[in-house]
Amino acid sequence: MKIILLSGGSGKRLWPLSNDVRSKQFLQVLESPDGRKESMIQRVVRQIEATGHSDGIVVATGETQAGYVKDQLGRSIGIVTEPCRRDTFPAIALSCSYLASQGTDKDEPVIVMPCDTYADDTYFETVCRMAEAVGRGDAELILMGITPTYPSEKYGYIVPQKGSNAEGKAMPVERFTEKPDMATAEKLLEEGALWNGGVFAFRLGYLMKIVEKYMPGMDFRQIHADYEKFPKISFDYEVVEKAESVGVIPYTGEWRDLGTWNTLTEKLPSTTEGAARLHDCENTHIVNELGIPVLGLGLKDIVIVVSPEGILVSKKSDSEQLKSLL
Repeated sequence: MKIILLSGGSGKRLWPLSNDVRSKQFLQVLESPDGRKESMIQRVVRQIEATGHSDGIVVATGETQAGYVKDQLGRSIGIVTEPCRRDTFPAIALSCSYLASQGTDKDEPVIVMPCDTYADDTYFETVCRMAEAVGRGDAELILMGITPTYPSEKYGYIVPQKGSNAEGKAMPVERFTEKPDMATAEKLLEEGALWNGGVFAFRLGYLMKIVEKYMPGMDFRQIHADYEKFPKISFDYEVVEKAESVGVIPYTGEWRDLGTWNTLTEKLPSTTEGAARLHDCENTHIVNELGIPVLGLGLKDIVIVVSPEGILVSKKSDSEQLKSLL
């Protein structure tokens, strides 16, 4: 099993004031089991290591992020850097061509997963089950379906076929619904729909056939050089929604998408990080990487982030607008 971790190059940027930016996936603000601080990417890799599959990890990231990956993981790890920002399909296509260049067998199961997910260890056990489902031939493309805890307008939904029973195997997928309104989300939950967690599994050869449509006969170096020729499109739109054979394996444990500052602060061990203090504040967090002190007075539902690359002050409910503004 090979695992492609999608890091900051194809995902959300953090800082609004600099082009040479770092993803918050590298901020060491989460608490590890031994009490030390770790970043999102360190947490995910630690949990993968517990499954015994750490040797198969490749991190797909931007060129400016590669140094952070090397520094934080502290060992030799496969890194694929995007020459320019495209989207998740080009990033995954480039990473798969890298695996092929390293001699990976075309029948090898490949898992693609984000770095900004907060989940318990059974999440990674489910990832291993997805690889097994690909190996069995349950479907050409296997997705992880997150069991919803409430109707949400923020996530895409996967609807399994009616009457399908997993019994250890992947359930066939009937259809997908992208970020519905609240009324539709409530109906989807009644149908047994699952959130799309952005985790995919397939054989390497399956994806390389799709790459061939855009870069016929080209190896990894050539594909890297012509990377901008890939369409700027997500993996969901280019691959998942066009796939003829799709299955889903449910995951029922803890799961949070830490893609916004609002959700990330819910997992911070303290309301302040660094030289920061709050006075008479409610549901407010400060993350300060600078040596100068930051003081919050009489604030409610606010997140303040201070770093060498920029300063963010936002209502927590509005923090998800950061990506569109950038």
